[in-house]
Amino acid sequence: MKDLDDIPALMASIGARARAASAELAYASPEAKARALHAAANAVEAQSDRIIAANAEDLVFGRDKGLSEAMMDRLTLTEDRVAGIAASLRAVADQQDPVGGVIASWDMPSGLQIERVRTPLGVVGVIYESRPNVTADAGALCLKAGNAVILRGGSESFHSSSAIHACMVEGLEAAGLPLDSIQLVPTRDRAAVTEMLTMTDTIDVIVPRGGKGLVGLVQREARVPVFAHLEGIVHIYLDAAADADTAMKVVMNAKTRRTGICGAAECLLIHRDVADTLGRDVIRALIEAGVTVYADETLAAIEGTEPAGDDDWGREYLDMKIAARVVDDIDDAITHVRRYGSSHTDCIITEDTSARDRFFQRLDSAILMHNASTQFADGGEFGMGAEIGIATGKMHARGPVGAEQLTSFKYLVRGAGTVRP
Repeated sequence: MKDLDDIPALMASIGARARAASAELAYASPEAKARALHAAANAVEAQSDRIIAANAEDLVFGRDKGLSEAMMDRLTLTEDRVAGIAASLRAVADQQDPVGGVIASWDMPSGLQIERVRTPLGVVGVIYESRPNVTADAGALCLKAGNAVILRGGSESFHSSSAIHACMVEGLEAAGLPLDSIQLVPTRDRAAVTEMLTMTDTIDVIVPRGGKGLVGLVQREARVPVFAHLEGIVHIYLDAAADADTAMKVVMNAKTRRTGICGAAECLLIHRDVADTLGRDVIRALIEAGVTVYADETLAAIEGTEPAGDDDWGREYLDMKIAARVVDDIDDAITHVRRYGSSHTDCIITEDTSARDRFFQRLDSAILMHNASTQFADGGEFGMGAEIGIATGKMHARGPVGAEQLTSFKYLVRGAGTVRP
């Protein structure tokens, strides 16, 4: 390891070792990768107390830094959450290995047999903030897809991420895989991030996972391709044909279950025809649950609401707060989402299938939901075992990014002395 004071040399060394490891991982057997992840899960369980003790140090740092309650919730590890990390590692281990999977195959009149097969991206750089579980999720998914990964966790999760990373390395060692397959940048120095963004010789793609500031920085300064993970400005639209019980359950869960995750609802759109009935009931329930509702002029008549300002539309609160407005119809709702949304997750609540289909067809968010809580916007809930983030761009990866989306493809062409005339 290079001197931690020489950040360029440190990152160059990490990058070179990741590139070398990726060459071996590209042909590592599915069994070896699964063994590594199961062993890492066992290590996480065995070292739960150590991980939680390390997390306690990070919580002190976070409080001193003045992190919001939502950020502190993201940072906090409990016994249940550590058990969840181990469970996610096992879930990823048990997923089908994507490397070498045949996407398509065909024969040509020339006699050539052609296959398009999945292949690893190479080296993935992941830059994240306060969620230490990303250390395990990103490490596991990259390994499953045959990629080496360079992890740069946030300064606030430094100790927790280090403890979890040690378990990942233990898994690699148990399976006989290169220990440099999963590396954690061993410094809080922000210069390491700057270096990662320009490491075009050794990093194939950068995945930023954090707030608007981090993602914006990466998108502005990266010379390496980026899988963008933007804000979760999540909308729920209550259609005129919404079922009352469904609407109440979904909205309350989407807003209040965990306010600090990117799938939490941040804006409620209510069809004018149900504004004085179902809309009023849902808003009252939110207020009774402790949610501050920033309401437009129509809904402001409901006791307990706060008047919405211009900056409440298109805002990610990550808190017990939500904006609410009345829309004239589904097209008005779609127009609002297009203007203020972040292409992350949006939901319609309705029993009208034609309204559902119109919402699905005319919006292009990475995740569109019908009669379901937006808190399901998560790779684990999508059956991927875990996620490296929710990609909101339109190139290559969208929505929860699992192992399959961390691959590219190559063509295998077979002939029998075939020549071109």
